[in-house]
Amino acid sequence: MDPSSARTPYRLDPVGGCPHAVNARLLARGAVAPVELPGGIEGMAVLGHEALKEFLQHPDVAKNARHFTALREGRIAEGWPLLTFATVPGMTTADGDDHRRLRSLAARAFTPRRVSELRPRIEELTDSLLDGLARAAAAGDGVADLRRHFALPLPMGVICELLGVDVEFRDRVHRLGSRVVATDTGPDEAVAANRELVAVLTEIATAKAAQPGDDLTSALIAARDEGGGRLGQHELIGTLLLMIIAGHETTLNLITNAVRALCAHPEQLNLVRAGEASWADVVEETLRWEAPVSYFPFRYPVRDLTVAGTPIPAGTPVLAAYSAAGRDPAAHGPDADRFDLTRPSRPGAARHLSLGHGVHYCLGAPLARLEAAVALERLFTRFPALGLAVPEADLAPHAGFVGNSVRSLPVRLAPEQKSADRNDPGRRGT
Repeated sequence: MDPSSARTPYRLDPVGGCPHAVNARLLARGAVAPVELPGGIEGMAVLGHEALKEFLQHPDVAKNARHFTALREGRIAEGWPLLTFATVPGMTTADGDDHRRLRSLAARAFTPRRVSELRPRIEELTDSLLDGLARAAAAGDGVADLRRHFALPLPMGVICELLGVDVEFRDRVHRLGSRVVATDTGPDEAVAANRELVAVLTEIATAKAAQPGDDLTSALIAARDEGGGRLGQHELIGTLLLMIIAGHETTLNLITNAVRALCAHPEQLNLVRAGEASWADVVEETLRWEAPVSYFPFRYPVRDLTVAGTPIPAGTPVLAAYSAAGRDPAAHGPDADRFDLTRPSRPGAARHLSLGHGVHYCLGAPLARLEAAVALERLFTRFPALGLAVPEADLAPHAGFVGNSVRSLPVRLAPEQKSADRNDPGRRGT
């Protein structure tokens, strides 16, 4: 189906792929586009920066799936690959007072002060993983998959420590979570992965109820057991699912995408080394240029709306197209496709929306930013000559159309930095 058509819905490929060429063609026709979701379900994608900003904070847009017309009418099968996004009990599918109640239970773990207190542990874990990355490269003729050995275990380790999830569960949770949020999962596999993941999270919660600790899961269980309707059992499991998956998948893609961007744009890395840009600039420009989430499900108009001149009927499932908004020339200029660390300093430059906007703004944004900045600074300090081990064109895109990254990132580490500050790099911009 021709994605350049303004009226014919663009069929989103469940297998995914690099989104930018399609995004550009759709954006050229308008800020909002009709799309066809898996199973032939009609939806919309909001692609333009200003249109998305308006839509994300619109008072007549909801997150609760009771507003999802196709689901309410029984046209969504049990194994639909996007069903978990629509129906998981938790703050991402709640509105109003329910959303405020659920968000408040977890928010105390993600305040700027609490996140800042995590820095020493993040630095310690980062250095340990860099040791492991070096060992993996030594065993692989100098080449290692940075995504597998570094970008994945760092955020997974941090969020699981926050939640008190034992190491024995982490590989299973990542594997199952990846299948649950994939758009190319078959119906039987989707149902099985959801059931197994719920069973694993229930096992984690049961163990924590028996032996509570100083962690977020124990605090959530206490809220459940206090009575007064603060947290139901299904909401507890849904919140754990959200916190673990969102708490590592987004940062995993962010770190992977940032390393890939810097390897492909060495002149931008040199700006950081010369003090003309910061690691925080790298994080923000990566979030804009290569958003970790491409099309995030779902929001639903509770009445017929018109956004950027395009009607969106009530009950339509709408995707937030973060990868498109990040490269919208109307917001970021004619060179929006260019990775440019000096961009945020330009007068009037639009801020990206890649971590959301409005009341559903990403709760873990401060933690993701800190993890990524620490990871990048220490990685390129220890391995200053790090580079891609394969041509950029050979990197396979992430499976599915929700996440936006590559499946693996083979890098060649080259000699390590031997300076006295190897294990205590400067902290500018983090």
